[in-house]
Amino acid sequence: MDNRFWRIERRPEGTDFASALALVEAPLLELAEGEIRIRNSMLSMDAGTRMWLTDREDGYQPPLPIGSPMTGLVIGEVMASRAEGFEEGDLVRAFGVWGEISQVDGALSGALKLDPSVADRRAWFGPLGMNGWTALWGITETGAAKPGERVLVSAAAGATGMLAVQIAGIIGCEAWGIAGGPHKCGFLEDSLKIAGAVDYKAADFEDQLDRADGIDVYFDNVGGPLLDAVLKRMNHYGRIAVCGLLADYGWGRRTAPQEFDQVLMRRLRVQGFFSPDFMDQGERLTELLRGWVNEGKLVMPYEVTPGLENALFAYQKLFTGANIGKVIVELEQ
Repeated sequence: MDNRFWRIERRPEGTDFASALALVEAPLLELAEGEIRIRNSMLSMDAGTRMWLTDREDGYQPPLPIGSPMTGLVIGEVMASRAEGFEEGDLVRAFGVWGEISQVDGALSGALKLDPSVADRRAWFGPLGMNGWTALWGITETGAAKPGERVLVSAAAGATGMLAVQIAGIIGCEAWGIAGGPHKCGFLEDSLKIAGAVDYKAADFEDQLDRADGIDVYFDNVGGPLLDAVLKRMNHYGRIAVCGLLADYGWGRRTAPQEFDQVLMRRLRVQGFFSPDFMDQGERLTELLRGWVNEGKLVMPYEVTPGLENALFAYQKLFTGANIGKVIVELEQ
């Protein structure tokens, strides 16, 4: 049996993914003990996977080797299994490949059986998936946000950021978001009803940021110059939960805050966090998130691109700001 998938040919520069990845076809290997074969129905597009395409050895995970399939979260049905706990026909989510079929180790891939009764399966990528887990953990655990505090989230119109601002509001915080352009800011204020949205592309960005009048918790998805702007506006004893560094991915630069002295002056706590830190808490996190979804408190728009051949087009949206909400590639069944 052959499989079509995206293969890494070279390290991309910036958002030039088309010259770095190729759609190829190759035979599948025989299923080994402990492995499952998944017919992918959806692929999750996540900005953090950009680190795997660099040659950095000091990232949160080693870079993917040249010549290997591009890796990412997938949802699909089990075609065959030699892994305990998985049977043909099971609906699963796992770290698989950007392809028609993912053949993965059931344990090492983080494969998880999903409840097929959830009406919108895309939710297993968004509010019930890694984006939801990350948003909830960053707000309540790393950021330790408390009712009545003011929480600011960057990339707030993206999948994780959008969930983070909603969760901040649900637990009783005053939620603010940073996004690019009046359309995204309008969505955050009008549709999500957050306290305020700040347009980082506007000439008066820092004046807009002053409207928040001090930040207790900053959920940072971006790094770069935005972090400098926020550091000067943090309240004393505030917390910064570093979730991502979108300003750095693939651009050959590193976040180097000019305002780092504010960590001392304002007695701030800055802490990074990453999904493997709380994978063992998935069941608890999902139960809480699912309750909010069922109550209509946690919503997510989906930016869906059909066809495996269009995966790079969908991926690029994450780095050009062309999306609101969760970016997904749907495959033909």
